[in-house]
Amino acid sequence: MGLCAPFDRRGADGGRRSVSQRPDGFAAYVAVTAAYWAFMLTDGALRMLVLLHFNTLGFSPVQLAYLFVLYEIAGVVTNLSAGWIAARFGLTSTLYAGLAIQIAALVALAQLDPSWSVTASVVFVMAVQGASGVAKDLAKMSSKSAVKVLAPEEGGSLFRWVAVLTGSKNAVKGFGFLVGAGSLALFGFVPSVLGMAAMLAVILVAILWKMPAGLPQGRKDAKFKEVFSKNRNINWLSAARLFLFGARDVWFVVGIPIYFYSVLSDGTPEGQRAAFFMIGIFMAIWVILYGAVQASAPKVLRADKRSRGDLVSASSFWVGILIIAPLVLTAAVLLTDGPSTGLTTLIVFGLLVFGAIFAVNSALHSYLILAFTDKERVTMDVGFYYMANAAGRLVGTVASGLSYQIGGLALCLATAAAMIAASWLCIRRLEP
Repeated sequence: MGLCAPFDRRGADGGRRSVSQRPDGFAAYVAVTAAYWAFMLTDGALRMLVLLHFNTLGFSPVQLAYLFVLYEIAGVVTNLSAGWIAARFGLTSTLYAGLAIQIAALVALAQLDPSWSVTASVVFVMAVQGASGVAKDLAKMSSKSAVKVLAPEEGGSLFRWVAVLTGSKNAVKGFGFLVGAGSLALFGFVPSVLGMAAMLAVILVAILWKMPAGLPQGRKDAKFKEVFSKNRNINWLSAARLFLFGARDVWFVVGIPIYFYSVLSDGTPEGQRAAFFMIGIFMAIWVILYGAVQASAPKVLRADKRSRGDLVSASSFWVGILIIAPLVLTAAVLLTDGPSTGLTTLIVFGLLVFGAIFAVNSALHSYLILAFTDKERVTMDVGFYYMANAAGRLVGTVASGLSYQIGGLALCLATAAAMIAASWLCIRRLEP
């Protein structure tokens, strides 16, 4: 029995009807999206809580990057195996597991003892972040794979459905950055973490109780070796995704938050709180803008009037123009004598432009991976693709700390430009 066999049921008239024609298909899509929203709210908030809390404790940029390294390594491993797990045990199983692991990770993080040494604190938080990385990618793979199974096939619906899911998810994650920074300033680290765990537990109970039918239940004969795709388009797209997300995280994870903190904070408790809010607001606006543009990408690209081949060609154009923003910002940082109001304004504007163009690229990739794959192996290919995505975040995270410590923000931005060039070279290898 194939992965999608549970969706090929007979209607009342005796004929076959697909999940996209059944009411519970859309209900399942809504439930999956709502669960993913809740998860990404806590994911964004947790990132800001950890980054800002440990920055105030005196951690260096490299030490801050270490806190997220296991998170990204876990993402690589999880995505590689999650596609097989979902194919074997079903998409609802991996979605529930992702939410449950995130709750456990949040509760564990609240046990952090301020009296521990720096080494012990780093090791503990890395381990907890690793569990959170497993949780995030289980939830992501489940949600993205569900779109391929649930979306109607006519009228460009696949692009619209995946754009809505990914765009709204990123807007929610952006709000999570603000929630994390704001709750740290208002309530402190431990109450904020426990509050998020409680909220996520309520969501998990709700979807366990009310999850509609409509997602595949898995097949026992799924083999792990099926994870590795023989489709050259999927392999080149995955490589392009790796470099694309490395180009974002090389400045996003450590470089920009620490740069802004150095500019905005005067070292007093009041100055620190104000800096937290300002950094949180910028990160939130950036990710919300990214999500909004991503959700509207089908309209921007007029996807309903274009073939898959046209959209493959468009992906090469959009990654090509993405390189302009980091090159301009690198030159601006190098040509100025340290931080200034004018430079900071230019950086904010330039990174917002970067975010908008990046969102179109990300939306195109999210559509193309689902367009290139078959329903019978969607979880395998999506898992492999997001393994590359996680590898890009891992490379970007490590490079962010190292680049900022060695060459400041300018080196972070120059490294981003180099990674975008590599992504463009990979995208050009795609076939229509």
